Amino acid sequence: MDHYRVKPGSKVDLAKWDPDDKHFFDGSKKAGEKAIQKLNRELEALQELLYAEGKQKVLIVLQAMDTGGKDGTIRHVFEGVNPQGVKVATFKQPTPEELTHDYLWRVHPHTPGNGEMVIFNRSHYEDVLVVRVHELVPESVWRRRYEHINAFEKLLADEGTTILKFYLHIDLAEQKERLQARLDEPEKRWKFAKGDLAERKLWPQYMAAYAEMLEQTSTTYAPWYIIPANRKWYRNFVILQTIVDTLKGLQMNYPAAEAGLDEIVIA
Repeated sequence: MDHYRVKPGSKVDLAKWDPDDKHFFDGSKKAGEKAIQKLNRELEALQELLYAEGKQKVLIVLQAMDTGGKDGTIRHVFEGVNPQGVKVATFKQPTPEELTHDYLWRVHPHTPGNGEMVIFNRSHYEDVLVVRVHELVPESVWRRRYEHINAFEKLLADEGTTILKFYLHIDLAEQKERLQARLDEPEKRWKFAKGDLAERKLWPQYMAAYAEMLEQTSTTYAPWYIIPANRKWYRNFVILQTIVDTLKGLQMNYPAAEAGLDEIVIA
């Protein structure tokens, strides 16, 4: 899936990335969903191995515009994984206590320990996205955060964390359909906020912020992937394939069993 990986130091023009792309799948949606089921089973087994081995750790970062599909990705991609070894951390508006500390203070306690996989639903990148677009701090402040974030992720990587970052790329028309669906379906209305419409008007500013974020913080040790996300099934397929391939590359092994187990017979 290197096709979707942002090469370190490269320029990013999100207008040139097709959110409807399905480059690696020529078949139908039905065939894609069948492939996803197979990948789900592989991920379930690999995550169990990660947990059992207890030596490595994985951090997955999800960023997207409103309705981009972060919650849906978590539900469908991580279906069946062992909840003992998988955690989800969500970063919303900072609390008063969090605002008294540096912006990474609230993030570090949620990073994975040995044997764990942690999914960030939004993340420390809000501090170069929302903060930038809404001018909550001067440019001189948010701009130096790219260097802070790269150093933070380098620390995590040096200490044994495998980091995968996914930007779920939808277009303005797809967001309109998804927002309208939230209004039209009573069971989804709880997800809709009038403030979403105000954020939608800032789409160009957000695209500029996301593009620079991807340029400045996609590294060899913490790469960004731009995921075509208009088609939910293809979004899930690409993310699953990327995670499965990465976990296979960790060359994990189950811990050795105690000696003498072959002689034991359960009465």
